[in-house]
Amino acid sequence: MAKVAKAKTLYVCSECGGESPKWTGQCAACNAWNTLTESVAQSASNHRFQALAKSSPVRKLADIEASDVPRFTTGVGEFDRVLGGGLVPGGVVLIGGDPGIGKSTLLLQSLAEIARERPALYVSGEESGAQIALRAQRLGLTGDASAAGDLALLAEIQLEKIQATIDEQRPEVAVIDSIQTIYSEALTSAPGSVAQVRECAAQLTRIAKQTGTSIIMVGHVTKEGSLAGPRVLEHIVDTVLYFEGDTHSSFRLVRAFKNRFGAVNELGVFAMTEKGLRGVANPSALFLSQHEQSVPGSCVLVTQEGSRPLLVEVQALVDTAHVPNPRRLAVGLEQNRLALLLAVLHRHAGIACFDQDVFLNAVGGVKITEPAADLSVLLAIHSSMRNKPLPKGLITFGEVGLAGEIRPSPRGQDRLKEAAKLGFSMALIPKANAPKQPIDGLKVIAVDRIEEAIDRVRDLE
Repeated sequence: MAKVAKAKTLYVCSECGGESPKWTGQCAACNAWNTLTESVAQSASNHRFQALAKSSPVRKLADIEASDVPRFTTGVGEFDRVLGGGLVPGGVVLIGGDPGIGKSTLLLQSLAEIARERPALYVSGEESGAQIALRAQRLGLTGDASAAGDLALLAEIQLEKIQATIDEQRPEVAVIDSIQTIYSEALTSAPGSVAQVRECAAQLTRIAKQTGTSIIMVGHVTKEGSLAGPRVLEHIVDTVLYFEGDTHSSFRLVRAFKNRFGAVNELGVFAMTEKGLRGVANPSALFLSQHEQSVPGSCVLVTQEGSRPLLVEVQALVDTAHVPNPRRLAVGLEQNRLALLLAVLHRHAGIACFDQDVFLNAVGGVKITEPAADLSVLLAIHSSMRNKPLPKGLITFGEVGLAGEIRPSPRGQDRLKEAAKLGFSMALIPKANAPKQPIDGLKVIAVDRIEEAIDRVRDLE
């Protein structure tokens, strides 16, 4: 019997894509630990990569004419906001999120709207055509023949067949659901492996750049919440979006973490209904609890998400610790930032929490990463410790430094106008953010130290 040559294996880093002939605990290219996964080495003949764009002669920067990137709308306003104004021809978007959070629902709604004016293709590797048709019927997309009726659908997982369909149909927008289910015949590894995900994503990106088709790829996430597959996947694409929110809640947040054609950190707010995802016109109402009367430990923060100011309620609960090591827990806020702020509160305001459990929560499931939440966190903690509510109609924002100073936050004027529009009457803000012109209906209190801010709050009680 003829001997079959054993397939040569190598190990590929899931973070940077670096290759190693044998397994090691640490990647030699990026120094990440436990990221090497086994893959089958491919022959040189199988790796015939083509350039993502046609080569062009060398030109001077001053001779190149700058022009705005053309866009077209997806038909969903909140989705357009996160994308930076809409889809770009030839752009590649990667959207990830937990299972069942609404990725396929949002994309099916968007393609149904896009199909009204331009050819669109939905490629499903996870569901059959009948399942997608049933979902479209449940979302009410099949009632209008001009909406989803012209949407082309393909249930396929082989990359070469998908490429042939795109060449034949010439859609302006194509959705790949999902990239982890697609495989190429040029590789022998299974779908979802590092080699397959990297190769298929690179080939789809090449197709988008050469044909001008906007491609949206759905990506699975790991148990840690990051996109599954090699890290190079996020570097290849033009835009990376993440779905956030609790699957048990009806609200969903879509956040942009990378966007070559627009601003990052934009936030889209959706509500899950029986007819699919609907954009929320006033998202601040989602993150503000409706209390009949003022309660201790509650402070309203004006945070900035991209170009949109949002009002979020920050809640704090301070209780006597019954263990030697008091607990510090933050939900929706940075855990390490909480310990830092407690030290500043003790050192500069004389308020000690070393024998107290401190719990923080951002209402509505929103995640706040900007340091402008520092002042609101400290005032909520102080209010809970004294068991006295903050003045009604008060909003705050401002970064607190280690020296106890309150630093300004960007776009303070927009934050104040948003608070005044929603009916708040007082604002405790950094002195550097004090507006030059008074804002109707809003009393502004400007402070530059944390101890001064606490004293002003006591005077208002």
